[in-house]
Amino acid sequence: MKKGKDYIGVGGGCLILNDQNEVLLIRRAGEVRNEAGWWSKPGGGVKFGEKVEEAMIREMKEELGIEVEIVGWLPHTDHIIRNKQDKSQHWIALNFVAKIVKGEPKNMEPHKCDKVAWFPLNKLPEKITQTTKEPVENYLKGKYIKLI
Repeated sequence: MKKGKDYIGVGGGCLILNDQNEVLLIRRAGEVRNEAGWWSKPGGGVKFGEKVEEAMIREMKEELGIEVEIVGWLPHTDHIIRNKQDKSQHWIALNFVAKIVKGEPKNMEPHKCDKVAWFPLNKLPEKITQTTKEPVENYLKGKYIKLI
């Protein structure tokens, strides 16, 4: 059985912002479950027995080689992908605001991502995932809980 396909998958990601009010995005490629060629906030699945915030901190280290601090919670995203070729998926994406506390972002998983780049919040790429678009919109509307 596969999460996201045979049962609802739980994952999430971090909206990582810098001092220039830019967001760090990755372009999905290669061995990804869905949406190859689309830009997304970094993130991934939650492992059994793992707290969601711990999973997001782990994912940032694995994907980008950085240590982050979670500084805010954003509303979740119901990510339902309908596909005629029986590749439909259903994910619950938990969304966070984070800041880098150590390291410089670099692509640590080239088999899943082919680009890492900063974008101004008002000039995002055209092909952006729902799990990134919604959190950015919520952040810009102030719909999040600050933790620090």
